[in-house]
Amino acid sequence: MCFSALLLGLLGSFHCIGMCGPIAMVLPVHAEKPLPRVLKIFLYHTGRLIAYGTIGLVFGLLGKGLFLSGFQQRLSIIIGVLMILYTIIPAKKLTYFKFTTPLYLFIGKIKNALGKRLKNKNYGSLFIIGFLNGYLPCGTVYMALAGAIAMASPQQGALYMIIYGLGTIPLMTMIIYFKTLFSLKFRNKIQKAIPYFVFTIGLLFILRGMGIGIPYISPSPIQLQVQNNAASCAPNLLK
Repeated sequence: MCFSALLLGLLGSFHCIGMCGPIAMVLPVHAEKPLPRVLKIFLYHTGRLIAYGTIGLVFGLLGKGLFLSGFQQRLSIIIGVLMILYTIIPAKKLTYFKFTTPLYLFIGKIKNALGKRLKNKNYGSLFIIGFLNGYLPCGTVYMALAGAIAMASPQQGALYMIIYGLGTIPLMTMIIYFKTLFSLKFRNKIQKAIPYFVFTIGLLFILRGMGIGIPYISPSPIQLQVQNNAASCAPNLLK
């Protein structure tokens, strides 16, 4: 399922251009020499990945609680259905529910902190900018978080989100270096294609929840138990 995280990150990064692209474009790195610029961009992405991993840890822990209650496979099906509904229901209708209203105050504080940090050119500021950037709301991040819950493990939830973040790095880096590389027309075409990929990932989650015995894609309850036992035993082998 981590492949779905990478795919979601790669394709979702076109959506990120609209949300996080303006931040990436104004990062205080353009006047730097090549090596310092690369290091600052690396710190920016590292901050984002740590933010994603932290969120994935929390949502994976939530998924583990549901797994211990015997809901893991049903949860995977529910998440898959929600992903598909997200691609089918018009965005205008989703705004009626105001899912993000309680987050507006929190988001405002993040944006204020970002504005202050964008004025600084030191290395620490680039890391913090990336970290704060990772907490900005985004439709594809919500989809990735749904995947992190379905992993039913804090470690796997964090890994799922980090892999998602890795998938966003190539395009987010390119937009820093080449602001005019992607035309608006091209970005719009990619945006229209993203729902189809989210739909496909939703189907994968439904298959996973059905437990029809396909290794790694739709493991049976016994296979799933073995995978979770192996994941839980791995940390002990390192002690």
